[in-house]
Amino acid sequence: MAEQVNSLEDLNAVTGGVEAVEVETPREPVRDALGRAYATGKRKDAVARVWIKPGSGKVTVNGKDLNTYFARPVLQMILRQAFSVAGVEDQFDVMATVKGGGLSGQAGAVKHGISKALQLYDPSLRSALKAAGFLTRDSRVVERKKFGRAKARKSFQFSKR
Repeated sequence: MAEQVNSLEDLNAVTGGVEAVEVETPREPVRDALGRAYATGKRKDAVARVWIKPGSGKVTVNGKDLNTYFARPVLQMILRQAFSVAGVEDQFDVMATVKGGGLSGQAGAVKHGISKALQLYDPSLRSALKAAGFLTRDSRVVERKKFGRAKARKSFQFSKR
């Protein structure tokens, strides 16, 4: 019959002093039935729902082409940053819907969503995206206006008389 174990010393004696080894399980890719990875990206007041799938690099935002929705080259560059850091330019098609905020916040939200979707599609890309800081949600938002003030912090003009 098995020995009675009443303390940790008894357990150590029974097991022969074997150290507990923590095994890190590798991350599994998360894809839907159509082979797409989905993620939500956020920036300021903008929220983007992003789907990526293997393709030729076509980016569609709210049913429009990337160049028509984000006309400024800076915003287009922001979107493509995630692909260049991961080293997978023109390998994924992106379909995104974005609501709220302005164009700059929307571009940041889509970038955040693309980064999260890329690491779900291929977990080996996670380290590069995390090192670049693309998986972290930028929590900076506009400060609210206070009463007795012209804006959030600006005071009304002082008049002595």
